[in-house]
Amino acid sequence: MKRRPAPRSVVVVSDTHCGCRMGLHPDREVMLQGGKPSLPSVLQRKVWSHWRHFHDEFVPSVTKGEPHILVFNGDAMDGRHHGSTTQVSQNLADQQSIAEECLRPEVKKAETYYHIAGTEAHVGPSAEDEERLARALGARPDSEGQHARPFLWLELAHHLIHIAHHVGGTSARAYEMTAPHREYIEFCGDAGQWNRRAPQLIVRSHRHRHCKPTSSGAWGDSGAVVTPGWQLKTPFVHRIMGGRASEPQIGGIVVRAGSRLGLYVAAYVYQMERPEVEVFND
Repeated sequence: MKRRPAPRSVVVVSDTHCGCRMGLHPDREVMLQGGKPSLPSVLQRKVWSHWRHFHDEFVPSVTKGEPHILVFNGDAMDGRHHGSTTQVSQNLADQQSIAEECLRPEVKKAETYYHIAGTEAHVGPSAEDEERLARALGARPDSEGQHARPFLWLELAHHLIHIAHHVGGTSARAYEMTAPHREYIEFCGDAGQWNRRAPQLIVRSHRHRHCKPTSSGAWGDSGAVVTPGWQLKTPFVHRIMGGRASEPQIGGIVVRAGSRLGLYVAAYVYQMERPEVEVFND
């Protein structure tokens, strides 16, 4: 019997914040507990159209229709956090229902599904809320039985990758690449000190903004990449200088091991349009 070839592509999405009025929501009614329906806003429908374009067109194009691994890199649900009032429901079972509606079809398409734990403020202490979601979706557990694992070491066609949710942030565009690059250098330094293999690529999320401070060589892309997210601006974003200056970045990435190009990162990033301008001209 011919052996099935191992996947050569990893699809990474993150930060859907389902359950928030600005988070990812299917383009249809989702029934919450007590028979209350949840419906998407006009902007959520726009984000959903990009979610569908990413999974239905971009991913098959980059992976060439071959089997792929799916990694959700944290903050699937919005949770009850910081005294916020932007949730569709603060019942976490309702938020999980919305997240399952969004993620389950994509999990079914994947050869293997991994779920990385996000921020405790959103997914509970020790990611207890995200653990329930990851278990329900059938995420592959780590060696300690955690379905929402804190990180993932992955070897893809002999290329070593480290995936985790958190990365340092900044409110200044000039320094967006600093924290991811510093973290990659830390991995390389630690590997050298202990005579271990350094990752070729580290993947991070959390910031909802894409950046790719990588270099390309004979083995393809190396360094660090940060994924965009799937959440629109919340009141917290309007407090931040960089958040006020730019519009939300929506999208995900595909990491692919090509036969001749080595490891490379293909990013789908869409920046939402500016709101309507109030015009008073002569």
